[in-house]
Amino acid sequence: MSDLRRRIGAMHRRDVTVAWAFVIGLWFAIFFVALTTWNLAPNGVARAMLLFAGTVILVFNTAAIRAMLRHYREDRDFMYGMDLKFLDASREAKG
Repeated sequence: MSDLRRRIGAMHRRDVTVAWAFVIGLWFAIFFVALTTWNLAPNGVARAMLLFAGTVILVFNTAAIRAMLRHYREDRDFMYGMDLKFLDASREAKG
């Protein structure tokens, strides 16, 4: 049973790492786009609207990933246990 818990923990840590890497990448991408397109905005009002929209995207996406990770943590044993069960069965079937 401890091997199963170890494998579940490893899968969960990998998923958490990938999710936060995505969030960090999204933040960098939004900042890059804002910086490179700053001069294309016709005036200050357009720039303010674009900054506000980018901020909303970042806040909502970050909150959604955080909520997803909380759900993963709550149901970690069930979700990953089932995944591992099917992965092991698939390996055994292949021989």
